[in-house]
Amino acid sequence: MTNRRSTSAIVGLAAVALLTACGGDSGGEGTGNGTTEESGATGPITVWFSNNEQEVAWGNEVTDQWNAENPDQQVTAQEIPAGSSSEEAITAAITAGTAPCLVYNISPAAAPQWERQGGLVDLTIMEGGEDYLTERGGELVEGYRGQDGGLFQVPWKSNPVMVMYNKEIFSEAGIDPENPDMDTFEKFTSNAQQIVDSGAADAAIWPAPTSEFFQSWFDFYPTYLAQTDGTNLVEDGEATFNDEDGEAVMEFFRGLYEQGLAPQEASNDDAMGTGASAMQMAGPWAIASYDGQIDYGFMPVPTQDGKAPEDIYTFADAKNISMFTSCENTGTAWEFLKFTTSEEADGAFLEATGQMPMRPGLEDTYPDYFEANPNYVAFADQAARTVDVPSVPNSVEMWQDFRDEYSAAVIFGTTPIPDALSAAEESVNSLISG
Repeated sequence: MTNRRSTSAIVGLAAVALLTACGGDSGGEGTGNGTTEESGATGPITVWFSNNEQEVAWGNEVTDQWNAENPDQQVTAQEIPAGSSSEEAITAAITAGTAPCLVYNISPAAAPQWERQGGLVDLTIMEGGEDYLTERGGELVEGYRGQDGGLFQVPWKSNPVMVMYNKEIFSEAGIDPENPDMDTFEKFTSNAQQIVDSGAADAAIWPAPTSEFFQSWFDFYPTYLAQTDGTNLVEDGEATFNDEDGEAVMEFFRGLYEQGLAPQEASNDDAMGTGASAMQMAGPWAIASYDGQIDYGFMPVPTQDGKAPEDIYTFADAKNISMFTSCENTGTAWEFLKFTTSEEADGAFLEATGQMPMRPGLEDTYPDYFEANPNYVAFADQAARTVDVPSVPNSVEMWQDFRDEYSAAVIFGTTPIPDALSAAEESVNSLISG
């Protein structure tokens, strides 16, 4: 389940007060997020998995395997409680002191606030924690470190954002579906114009024009990452995007809206599935969604002057794993976390969901899977070059302010782009320093 589909109500997180996590249900004290290495107590624990059907099946299977091998450390697997978003359910559990030991659906945008409030365990204090996490995740781990360098979330799975397109629509518009040649902003826009002018589709591409803070993860942000070789929205405590690259990306999307190639109103249904749109920004989750429905292809996100695919960065759209300070039996939680993120478990997860485990060398590690599922090969390659949201305070509010300025300047054209960039920069810098 991607951020796009599962966090539609995460904005409510900003309105929910977070309290420092209390002890667990049985009255024992949690671990805290201390600075000394711990092995932790062992015993029964509860974990939450996403309610995505494929992930639930995988979670139940891996839990059954663990329980059969560890009769004295039984794990109870549950789905994240129903609610407007998993983030709000997790926030409510932290506030009440009823959070499980582990949650397998952590939004990187929400984690910094939970970290700040003392709700998450720094996993580097666990026995062998730093070595295990860095060996599994490689360089990708660095993008998920907390404010003081700890790791409060395990980089677990990603859905690298690429451009998905309908091959039949491309052919009808006179575009080679096997080699669309759309790697630059100019060529992308030209072909988009050809699609609409030919009548092959009403829209060339249909990014959600709505105001939710996370929508920028599926238009501006992956394109900015591609344009800048992976520059995060915030680096070294300051906004990065108020420059010629940020302006070029905004001008690119403004042109699509201004020329009627991307609609300014939200779609009433699945624009890609119905053929109303020729393209969309999507991750590997889209393959299962559209198999047998449309003939699709994928290409990297375009840049101003064009880059080789192997040089393109994009948005990770990750979901991660965190341990909560209300957990008593952290020793069992840590061992179960490692059990479920082993090479074998990650391979089973890939088979079950088609989502990319966040470990280097996926194609070499799971060659049989990618030979049998060639549509996923592009995502395995792209997964090595992804960037997530910055791990900063007030992350949700930061993205909301950015989205508001982007919408005014790019989607509706009511604010000059330089003014919007400056206003967003000022707001972001103020929020992340607060």
